[in-house]
Formats: sequence, C-alpha cells, structure tokens
Amino acid sequence: MKKEEKLARGILDHIGGGDNIRSFTHCMTRVRLDLKDESLADITGLKNTDGVMGVIEDDTLQVVVGPGTVNKVSAEITRITGKRMGETLDVDEGDAVSAKKAELKKKNNTPVKNLLRRIGNIFIPLIPGLVASGIINGIAGFAKNAGYSEELAWIQIFSVLGGSIFAYLAVLVGWNTAKEFGGTPVLGAIAAIITINPGLADIVLFGENLLPGRGGLFGAIFAAWLMVVFERLYRKFIPSAVDIIFTPLLTVLTVGLLTIVAVMPAAGVLADFITKGIHSILSVGGPFAGAVLAGFFLPLVMVGLHHGLTPIHMELINSVGYTSLLPILAMAGAGQVGASIAIFVKARNKRLRNVIKGGLPVGFLGIGEPLLYGVTLPLGRPFITACMGAAVGGAFQAMMHTAAGSVGVSGLSLIPVIVDNKYLLYFFGLLITYTAGFIFTYLFGFTKEMDENF
Repeated sequence: MKKEEKLARGILDHIGGGDNIRSFTHCMTRVRLDLKDESLADITGLKNTDGVMGVIEDDTLQVVVGPGTVNKVSAEITRITGKRMGETLDVDEGDAVSAKKAELKKKNNTPVKNLLRRIGNIFIPLIPGLVASGIINGIAGFAKNAGYSEELAWIQIFSVLGGSIFAYLAVLVGWNTAKEFGGTPVLGAIAAIITINPGLADIVLFGENLLPGRGGLFGAIFAAWLMVVFERLYRKFIPSAVDIIFTPLLTVLTVGLLTIVAVMPAAGVLADFITKGIHSILSVGGPFAGAVLAGFFLPLVMVGLHHGLTPIHMELINSVGYTSLLPILAMAGAGQVGASIAIFVKARNKRLRNVIKGGLPVGFLGIGEPLLYGVTLPLGRPFITACMGAAVGGAFQAMMHTAAGSVGVSGLSLIPVIVDNKYLLYFFGLLITYTAGFIFTYLFGFTKEMDENF
C-alpha cells in the first residue's frame, strides 16, 4: 500500500469514514473536510496518525499533511470514497449536529476573521501561479544583474512568462472574488478588467484623465463584489425569460459606471493609505517594527489568515515596485526552522524526530505549516521561542531594508525575487533567524517532559 493511500485511509478511519464527508478540498498543505457529523471525528486519533502533521478545527476540519503530499492524499480520498473534490452532498442533519455546526460557525464568525478568510479564499488558488511566475521573474532579474542584455530573446521571453500573471492578476482576482461571494465569475472578471483597461487613460472626468489600475487589487475586489450584489438585486425582479439578457447587461452597466466614478477613486485612497502607512511604520519603527511584525506573524499563520495580506503585498509592488513587508514576515517561518532543528538535536522521541525530518525540507523553502502544526504549536513553548527567533530576523531585515519584487514564496525560495541586489543580506537574515530560533529553543523552549509526552 502506498504511503499516500495509507495516510488517506488513516484519515478516513478517524473522521467516521467516507460516508461522513459532505465535501472536501485542499490547499497547499491541508486537506479541508466538511463533515456531516463532527462528533464522529476522533481528533486525538487523527493527530496521532502517521503522516498527519496537525489538525485545525475551524468551519471545516483541516488536516495538515504537507505540500505535494496533500494533492496525492486528496486524490486517494477521491479514489477510495468516489467523492470528487469540491463536490457537495446534501444531507438531512439532526438537530444536535446542526446546533454544533451553528455554534462553531458563530465562534469563527467575527468580521475581521471573515474578511481575511474571504480574501484568503480569493488568493489561495492563485499561489502556484504566483510562485512559478515570481521565480521566473527572479531568474530574469539575476541575469540582468549579472550583465546580460535585456534585449536578449530568452530574457525577454522569461520576462513575459514571469510577468504575465502580475500584469493581469486583477482579472483572476475579480473572477475568484465573484466566485467566492456566489456570483457569476465572468462578471467579476469584467469588473476587474474595467479597472485596468488602458482605455481609461483617454477619458477625462471631473477635469482629469482617469488612471488605469487606480486602487489596484483593492479596487478589483470591491468592483467584483459589487457585481455580485447588483446581479442578485436585478435577478429579484427581472423575469426569468429575459434574465440572461437584462441581468448581466444592467449589472455591467451599473457596476461599470460605479467603478469608474466611485470605486477606483475610493480604492486609490485606501491603497495610498495602506502603502504609505506601512512605509511610515517601517521608516519610523525601523528594527523594532520589524521585530514586532515578524514576531507576531505566526499566530496569523496559525489560523490560516495570513493570505489576507496578499493584496497588501501586491499593492506595495504595484505602487513602488517592491514589498518591504514580505522579507520581514518571512522570518516567522525561519524562526520555526531554527526551533525545530533545536528540538531535533535534543529529542529522543522517534515520532517527533520523524515529523521534524518530514517538515524541515519544505520549511527551508518557506512552507512552515507542517512544522507549525506538527511540532512547535503542539509542544507550546517552542512556538513562543520560534516567534522570538523570528523577531530577531525581522529586526535585521527591517534594518537592512530588504524587499521583494514578487509574492507567493518565502524562505530560501524568496532569494531570487529580492530586489536591489540584496540577496546575500536577505540570506544572512535567514541564517540569523535560524540561529536565534535554535538558541532560544535549545536553551528555554524544549524539555525532557515534552520529549517523553509527545
């Protein structure tokens, strides 16, 4: 039996079997399961299943198995149960099950958490493309910095391959936004296209030429959301016989005009406020601000809300060409790597050492969830010492003013997209963070009792 099949069957055994799955999907590291009856899930047994690095109980049950593995395990679940990813099965739930779901939903139904979760759902499907494109851009950047001419065909081709998604990212964001809020995806894409259409520059409104891209991804997201709102509004009173004609027509006309006149200017003000605010914080706070940002980033990762920051990174890149925030926040994962190495050195528990061996390679590449949910968070104190190590690295990155020209990657993978030839400075910051996380954890974060009770 393949290890992925064994892991899939182990997961199914501890969630009440395949018949207890209403729907499931996955992200980069987690299998996300919507169960018919959560009371049938054996969370303790699930956490102790070989290959499971962590379990998060949220609106869905999230099982962390690591990048690469998650795709194969999800495919095995489909093969074993016959249920396709994203397929939702209707079920008549009992009162007790419905009450438990409602209680869990209420617990997680805070405005900020909902907003960040929504934004995360918009950007998570885009991450593979952002990672690939960012690295391709980085390769082209390396070549240019090494003295190769920008007119070389292969550099031009790499620039096109790497830059295409960033040039038209708003369209994908608009599509996903409408899809996330239950609207027609193509209308969301149209809303986003309007915000970046070059033809806007030829239009004079209120005595000024319009600016394509004004408001960045914030404008695209809000315009796409308005498409959903007005589509639902018009559909309430337009007869079904002519719905296909008049609902999209009126929606695009209404939202298109609102986008040009109100959404883009308002989103532009918001984007300017956020980008200038972040630069001011880093300029005034310097290393202290970097330490605070990096040190407190892991709790955001812990609840899966860190993807909500993606539009901020992208707006920084759109406005000034780089994001100073990403290298600082990347130190959170590096602190975990250092902490996990310290635990590996001190631990004698075979299962704990195996979890660390499985999580370290991807941890070095910037995917920290396996170490977070499999090692530092379950042990408790190492989570804190990892944050302390991250704070040291964040302070260094802020002091050195390192910045990234792309998003979607972290850790060592971020090196190719570091701007202004500060590759070595960023790498040195990683080494400092690994070391700090190691020292804090080795001296204060891991005890013999933790080793014995893991």
